[in-house]
Amino acid sequence: MEGMKKDWNIVVVGAGAFGLTTALELALQGYRNITVLDRDVPPVPDGSSVDISRVIRFDYADDLYLKVALEAYEKWSQSPKYKDIFVPTPVVLTSDRNSLGKTYIQNATKALDRANLPWAKLASADATRGLYPTLSGPLAGPKFMGYHNQQAGWADALKAVVSLRDECVLRGVSFVSGRAGTVVKFDRDTSGKIRAAKTLAGTEVLGDLFILSAGAWAASLVPMYNSTLSTGQVLAYLRLSPEEMMKYEQMPIYVNFGTGWFNFPPHKDTSLLKMAVHGWGYERSPSESEREILKSDVSTPPFAVSGGRKNYIPLDGERRLRDGLKELLPELAGRPFERVAVCWYTDTPTGDFIMDYHPDYRNLFIAGGGSGHAFKFLPVLGKYTTLALHKALEPELANKWRFRTEYKETSNAFAGDGSRGGPERRQFLANERAKL
Repeated sequence: MEGMKKDWNIVVVGAGAFGLTTALELALQGYRNITVLDRDVPPVPDGSSVDISRVIRFDYADDLYLKVALEAYEKWSQSPKYKDIFVPTPVVLTSDRNSLGKTYIQNATKALDRANLPWAKLASADATRGLYPTLSGPLAGPKFMGYHNQQAGWADALKAVVSLRDECVLRGVSFVSGRAGTVVKFDRDTSGKIRAAKTLAGTEVLGDLFILSAGAWAASLVPMYNSTLSTGQVLAYLRLSPEEMMKYEQMPIYVNFGTGWFNFPPHKDTSLLKMAVHGWGYERSPSESEREILKSDVSTPPFAVSGGRKNYIPLDGERRLRDGLKELLPELAGRPFERVAVCWYTDTPTGDFIMDYHPDYRNLFIAGGGSGHAFKFLPVLGKYTTLALHKALEPELANKWRFRTEYKETSNAFAGDGSRGGPERRQFLANERAKL
């Protein structure tokens, strides 16, 4: 925003990866009055940025994302700041030759070649099991295709967010949580600027600049012109014995772009094996009481402060998770899950982030649209959001991360970036909604 002053009151709505990295970067730039609002103190229990693990890789089919992901990966893997957060681990990326995942893998390896970056073809499922003996299942089957990359890993997302929060506090960023930190609407003046954020407690938070980084909750606060959609994705955890922790500790990250299923190696601090689906997901329309507060009917996560993710996923989601286990580690496929959860994505039609000013509010900046792949950029995310805030992004990125209004009349334009797998998106059923 032009004419920004260091003493402006900057209000950040949402304490996830986008919100915290932006707040920290602005504090480092000398802005003195930054307040972050969220329903809970970060790490927010049901936020998409909070969990035991996130995949860190630079393998992208898009050249610009590959470039920025590589910049982030180098910080994850080399900076002392992430020494106890980032775990180097090879990644295996696979698909069935008949699925859409085949195209994504082909495009990703071409992009890696253009950037002179490493990857190695996996000739078959047998060859893959030979390289990674802990993988005992059929993998992507007889029509298997894929490759692996040794330059990858995973990050302990919870530790990363705690570190970010603490650094924000050290730099003078303020936090407001609970009902007084739960924003339900913005109050706009006659000039088209937002005057205040109104909260569930009935209070107002005044500001000169507002940054909306509320993830899947953002679309319920301002019109997004069909440029975002909140979708629920399923994940699960298995408890491992000490012997199993040793057995599987060298396991790679495994991603099947045909089904959307992926896993992580065992998490040493918790003895949990995590798996999830990066798919089209589930929608949830707001309840009657939520609609009354939000004045909106867009898909949204449960609005009340929850204290954490519920131990529930739909039955078809559980089947997909178990099918993935049968593919990778069939010996574990029948074991009860320690816990399950729904993770809320903020999807965009093309899978691109949004770092731009809202067309209806002159002092509202949108930072989000993570589409299930933003966390890996965390070490550089604040750099790019503040470049966009100051309108200093390189033109190609500014165009890619612009606020898109062209989908206003198109209610289902979510084609994604080619990395999603599995069945079509559907609504949560009434009995499923009641358990979220």
